Amino acid sequence: MRTLSTPISKEDVASLKVGDQVVLVGRILCGRDAVLPKIVKMFENNDPELKKLNLEGAVIFHTAVSRAGIGPTSSNKVEIEDSIPKLSEAGVAMHLGKGALKMSTVEAMQEHSSCFGVTPPTTALFSFKSTSQKVLAFPEEGMEALYEVEVTGLPVIIAAVNGETMFGQ
Repeated sequence: MRTLSTPISKEDVASLKVGDQVVLVGRILCGRDAVLPKIVKMFENNDPELKKLNLEGAVIFHTAVSRAGIGPTSSNKVEIEDSIPKLSEAGVAMHLGKGALKMSTVEAMQEHSSCFGVTPPTTALFSFKSTSQKVLAFPEEGMEALYEVEVTGLPVIIAAVNGETMFGQ
């Protein structure tokens, strides 16, 4: 098992293979259907506020954050999957969630040196592995706001990287 610290470099992404097991340490962003399209609009509009989110080498976990815990949502929801190519272009190095992605999304991630990892749906584990949580943007979305979470040892299996996918497409 390999440990990756955030931010993740393009060289780290290039060295990954489908099926690799990694452990994440550091800052990850948490967002899903409500906020990811908003971040894409910020990128497309060259919004100066986007720099505050620091997306270069970032990890975005497709989840909401609540007192009940943190668990992955389906990454192939339209609002989420449609955001992946643009967020990869904006600098995001890894997307985390669950579910199969379209081959066009896998190819877009390859073009922008990004990857997709799946995580076990174990909310208690994620809560145990996070040391801090704070809202970064869109507080009006409640538990679906964009959060920054510090993690220590979050387990991930690489599901799509460098144009390859485990989903047999």
